[in-house]
Amino acid sequence: MTETEAKPRILETAEEVAPPAASSPSPERKKEKKHLRWSNLSYTTRVTLAFALIAAMTALVAIGVVSFVWEQHFRTYTADNMQTLCDTTADRIAAIYEETGDLWNPETTRPAAQATELTSGVGVRVIDLKGSTVFDSSVIIDEQQGDVFKSFAPQDTSQVATAYIKVDGEKVGTVRLWVYGSEALMRQPDQEFRDNSYQAMFIAGGVAIVLASCIGFLFARNLVSPINRIMKTARAIGDGDLSARTHLTGEDEVARLGETFDAMAESVEKDRDLERRLTTDVAHELRTPLMAIQATVEAMIDGVYEADEERLVTVNSEIQRLSRLVNALLKLSRLENRAEPMKEEVVNVGELISGIVATHEMFVSDSGLTLEYDAQPDVMVVGDADMIRQATANLISNAVRYTPEGGHITVSVKKGDIMASIAVRDTGIGLSKEEARMVFSRFWRADAGRNRESGGLGVGLAVVKEIVDRHGGWVQVEGEKGKGACFTIHIPLYDEDASKHRRNSKKRTGHKKPAKASR
Repeated sequence: MTETEAKPRILETAEEVAPPAASSPSPERKKEKKHLRWSNLSYTTRVTLAFALIAAMTALVAIGVVSFVWEQHFRTYTADNMQTLCDTTADRIAAIYEETGDLWNPETTRPAAQATELTSGVGVRVIDLKGSTVFDSSVIIDEQQGDVFKSFAPQDTSQVATAYIKVDGEKVGTVRLWVYGSEALMRQPDQEFRDNSYQAMFIAGGVAIVLASCIGFLFARNLVSPINRIMKTARAIGDGDLSARTHLTGEDEVARLGETFDAMAESVEKDRDLERRLTTDVAHELRTPLMAIQATVEAMIDGVYEADEERLVTVNSEIQRLSRLVNALLKLSRLENRAEPMKEEVVNVGELISGIVATHEMFVSDSGLTLEYDAQPDVMVVGDADMIRQATANLISNAVRYTPEGGHITVSVKKGDIMASIAVRDTGIGLSKEEARMVFSRFWRADAGRNRESGGLGVGLAVVKEIVDRHGGWVQVEGEKGKGACFTIHIPLYDEDASKHRRNSKKRTGHKKPAKASR
């Protein structure tokens, strides 16, 4: 085989045995690494770990402080105890020495032997003035060989408690005391107590961490549970279930958040229902005149009807009706969307309404009705005169439309304590309580007024309500079936002092009125 044939073979083999590149980890490994980050943990896990870490740090600090106390103060305490024992032994030996006069007498050093018997793990050595050992509890004697082994007393003075044997102020010997296996004069019971204390602290720390973790878990679950409920409700609303609610109640922040969310969801559901109803109502209102126009025009095209003036007038009337309906809907939409800025000027309501009554006298008279107007003087409000004029005109037109011939309409303007009222009362068909609640709905008309000739477009009262709402007032409806109805507009009175304060505030803050929206 030639060299050129071998090279591709070698490269192919190398490709087969080559390990996968380490620089491109698998998506599963990336996902695992991603989930190890603190921010990817659940809120319950993070709170539980936080409580556990706090408990662990608290336990470590407590153990560190206790360890410092053990190492610094407990050693001093045990050393003082051994020094006290050494001093007591020396005093007792001195008292016996006064009687015997001989330090080498076994009776004299008996307190040293008693100290080793009564205190376990302690060694005692008594030395005379020449440095000779009189008594040493650590010396081991081999009775068979008679050899005396070296003492186990430590040579380091820091590991030994020392006390002088004094008689009449003169030193006659020295007592040295130590603890076997300890460099700090700490007996075995003291060491066991220290070790047990450390063990107890570590156990207490572990228990504290477990309890803190459990408390943190329960706390987090209690906190996350309403949040999960809000999230579940939001997901249900997003999936189209607008009736979903959290039903959270309480005084804490999360409960108030749930109540606010429910209020928002209810508002969204109402808006969606209103949108659907509006679409249906508009389609219903437009269908009848369009079908009438279409049928008339097709009949004239087919030669069934002659395109005379009467037919064209009928078509024109339906077209005008459609135009009025579209204009009314456009006006209502602009009012609801605040597309048209509202003027803020001082308006004399009595004078404004008197002009409207004057322009409607002929219209009311042609309908076979009588009109009466009564107004108190100097009823002043702040608002848009054109909007107030339109709202009042809509109420008068509505009263004329639903009052039979021979009826009576009364328009009155009164001044209350804080509100001005414009009332339009008629002796028409009246309203029931159920109808009074629905009267401001779009395209709603009383059953007795649903005929095309007398019935209106069904949006006039909705326009009235929007206008009054923009003026910070409300509309009151009263009525009784067969006895008439009364619609009363309430608008806040003009307060000169408050108006001056508002103007001064605007001057100080450099307030500028927004530019009028282009039509």
